[in-house]
Amino acid sequence: MLNYLWLAMILLGVVWAVVTGRLGDVTKAVISSAEEGVQLSIVLLGILCLWSGVMKIAQKSGLIRSLTNFSKVLFAKLFHDVPENHSALGAMVLTFSANFLGLGNAATPLAIKAMEELHKLNNRRDTASDAMVLFIVINASCLQFIPTNVIALREAAGSANAVAILPHVWISSFISTIIAIIFYYLFLLMEKRRDYALWHL
Repeated sequence: MLNYLWLAMILLGVVWAVVTGRLGDVTKAVISSAEEGVQLSIVLLGILCLWSGVMKIAQKSGLIRSLTNFSKVLFAKLFHDVPENHSALGAMVLTFSANFLGLGNAATPLAIKAMEELHKLNNRRDTASDAMVLFIVINASCLQFIPTNVIALREAAGSANAVAILPHVWISSFISTIIAIIFYYLFLLMEKRRDYALWHL
């Protein structure tokens, strides 16, 4: 669906440029955007390599393992439907840890694995379980400590202090995660009340 949307936008833009006689501007924009895209990719590649190295050091030093063990205690309480030693819990913790450290690319396959493991525990095969919904909610709220991609983009844009946003990122991502969890439980409570009312009709 999105592919068709992008195609329609591109075609409409080209047609409008032809109608208004600005096709030359479109050609210039295509060339300059391609050049900027390559330059940005090179800058991002260097910065991401740096942060990946830092994360590798953190992994070797045991920092990530400690973070994972600490997170397990918290998530075991949030995801009380998931057995404590189940592989789904470990996959979820690794996903959240990767997102927390700004490693979004590493988090994606871990999130898919977590959903597969959660689906094994789901009794309703055609409906997402409460644990699956909560996992998506927390994952989407994206609690972050080091927003690697944002820092890289700020560096590429010539920011004088690319990491100045860190306190704001910590506060906003923490608040968004708390609000997301609160709304999840509110909707869960509303659903249970509705089911209770239907049961007693």
